[in-house]
Amino acid sequence: MITDTQFAELSLVLKGRVTRSKSDLDLHGRSETWFANAPPDAVAYPHTTAEVSAVIKICHAQAIPVIGWGTGTSLEGQTLAINGGLCVDFSQMNAILRVHDTDMDVTVQPGVTREQLNTDLRATGLMFPVDPGANASLGGMAMTRASGTTAVRYGTMRDNVIGLQVVLADGTIIHTGSRARKSSSGYDLTALFVGSEGTLGLVTELTLRLHGQPETINAAVCAFDDIDSAVNAVMATIQMGIPMARIEFLDSKSVEAVNAYADTTYPLVPHLFVEFHGSEAGVADQVAMFGEIVQDFGASGFDWAEKLEDRNALWTLRHNAFYACLALKKGCISVVTDICVPISKLAEAVNETADDIAKSFIDGPILGHVGDGNFHSVLLVEPDNAIELAEAKRLAHRMALRALKLGGTVTGEHGIGLGKKDFMTREHGAEAWATMSALKAALDPKNIMNPGKLVP
Repeated sequence: MITDTQFAELSLVLKGRVTRSKSDLDLHGRSETWFANAPPDAVAYPHTTAEVSAVIKICHAQAIPVIGWGTGTSLEGQTLAINGGLCVDFSQMNAILRVHDTDMDVTVQPGVTREQLNTDLRATGLMFPVDPGANASLGGMAMTRASGTTAVRYGTMRDNVIGLQVVLADGTIIHTGSRARKSSSGYDLTALFVGSEGTLGLVTELTLRLHGQPETINAAVCAFDDIDSAVNAVMATIQMGIPMARIEFLDSKSVEAVNAYADTTYPLVPHLFVEFHGSEAGVADQVAMFGEIVQDFGASGFDWAEKLEDRNALWTLRHNAFYACLALKKGCISVVTDICVPISKLAEAVNETADDIAKSFIDGPILGHVGDGNFHSVLLVEPDNAIELAEAKRLAHRMALRALKLGGTVTGEHGIGLGKKDFMTREHGAEAWATMSALKAALDPKNIMNPGKLVP
């Protein structure tokens, strides 16, 4: 519990930008998924790295837990204050600091969202491609090593964060990486912090790799008779080396949800949503090659979207698929889980997961970024229904074990947080997980940085 004296000290540093109002605490204690609410004791709104450092020094001296907050879209309970403490909300640190268009990189504060950045970059001919669907903050995306619909071509946050400014657990400010395209200088601290889920420090600046806006973009939706045909079409497309910008899978239940949510009329069979980037000639070649491949797998009902407004409508459907799935069961909550497997094992993983869910008494639409072997299930349960929640956790547990059996990972992009800690030993081995814990102890000996998440 943060005492009145501690609150007053924090308030002085932040010029009053710290609150204990119930509405703020409730907002910052919620999860997007099934986890119980866990509000912090107070919420801070810093404006500068110096303020973050001063706040962390107070928390370090008095062993106050610290939880970083971007937009609150994490799915494994990463932002829940399970031990109370101070939530540091970065929404007011949302400045785009420096754009180096000739070098194709940008430096931003952590509260900048991906949509905000891309709107600002329009006139430069550049873009930041990582797209997890939600309009997440770039700091939060880095902390969970987010990816999304475009990762198959442009990579994940791991591939697109080239430098960071970080406030460590004692308030020390460090810089990692550089704006150079490569380096062999020392430990890769940038990679260490990307994906650390706020357990090692708070990021206050990010330098990101940018990409050129493509000359031509073409997108489409196509239908398949069954899951096998759709997933095998994805595998063949990737193995042929076609540089897909996006290749997304929705099973028939997901399509049913999208139809109901957005008033569309797609047939209730598995679908692929795809997009191609490049020159006019290059995109035409990609489209032709893709069409030949998927026709061999029985694809039908091609719906092309060449105009910007049509593409935006198409991807809005995909991005809203999570909320569409929730709407299938009025008032429900969800256990949303993701796994990632080698592309050659994708059909096996998706089919076995679909079979598991079909035999269950709860619904679980399947969708995902299958171009890189990553897919999700949105397991729908009634609030306070312990039997349904236990069944959803059982299905999610089987998905995770299946991923490991097939040489994959228990999470391709959601992260570990609270929900998947139990699998860390299975995936990494006891020694490797203990090594992560040793790194945590070295950088945060008082265990104040997002305690209870990711590491033992």
